[in-house]
Amino acid sequence: MGQNATDKRLLVWIALGIVYVVWGSTYLGIAVAVETIPPMYSGAMRFVAAGVLLGAFLVARRGTAVFRMTRREFVGAAVAGLLLLTFGNGLLAVAEQHISTGLAALLVASVPLWLVVFRFAVRDRPKVLTLAGVLVGLGGVAALSLTGGGGANSTTGIIVVLFGSLSWAVGSFLSSRVSMPSNPFAASTVEMLVGGVGLLLLGTATGEHLDLAQISGRSWVGLVYLILVGSLVGFTSFVWLLGNAPISLVSTYAYVNPAVAVALGALVLSEPVTPRILIGGLVILVGVALVISTERKGPQRVSEDLDGGGDVRLGVGRGQEP
Repeated sequence: MGQNATDKRLLVWIALGIVYVVWGSTYLGIAVAVETIPPMYSGAMRFVAAGVLLGAFLVARRGTAVFRMTRREFVGAAVAGLLLLTFGNGLLAVAEQHISTGLAALLVASVPLWLVVFRFAVRDRPKVLTLAGVLVGLGGVAALSLTGGGGANSTTGIIVVLFGSLSWAVGSFLSSRVSMPSNPFAASTVEMLVGGVGLLLLGTATGEHLDLAQISGRSWVGLVYLILVGSLVGFTSFVWLLGNAPISLVSTYAYVNPAVAVALGALVLSEPVTPRILIGGLVILVGVALVISTERKGPQRVSEDLDGGGDVRLGVGRGQEP
């Protein structure tokens, strides 16, 4: 019995390490992919491919019955896919053409803070310390946004990524209040396919043009990494963690991923890490940590999603893997 417990603890830390590194590295993967692939089309290719692979795996393992869902459940998953992936992830990819991966990751880390704001708006009053964490975190977001995070970063990119984060937060908030497919993997398949098609249509509408001959080997590697490692390995590890580890431990990814993204951006892409980014990012992460550490003491429930899951009330559900 003791050996089994030890083995499970080891698996928990391995899975958590995967989520830490893999989800933190997806910001780098996006930046590399969009070097020669239009951002919306790169997201479309990523999520349609991942959705097809996940769906095929589910059918092979459990048969087509796994995708039995009501029209309302399908619509709920489809809306979540549009908000989380088409607009949330799509705008992040657009923003990473203008700002560093580290700055993008730190601004995306504000999602748990927006979720608490939405709770307050519907009269689900958070704790005082939770609100304090929100104020601290949003102060960090304001500091990074108003200063531009450094001379090399574009104000346009910052605005775009903030809108993307807001869309992700809205999608997370609404998906906990609408009917969703009972199987989290089936729900994720629908979200990825609908989100990917949405990105394809949005890319076409905004005039993106895909020339396969112009795509570099480096961008192909980045895209394949996002499909296989980012969306499938990272997602599977996260869902496993939700059923085998305390949500208080799993939720730590929310403030570890940005640190990983900043480090990888500096090491691989030689992105500058300015004092403003360090200070503003630290303030955001302190706010997020305060929100999570305060909220996790209350009732916890798990809610599935695309690249993660968890209690949306905690501000850590709806995984933030980009």
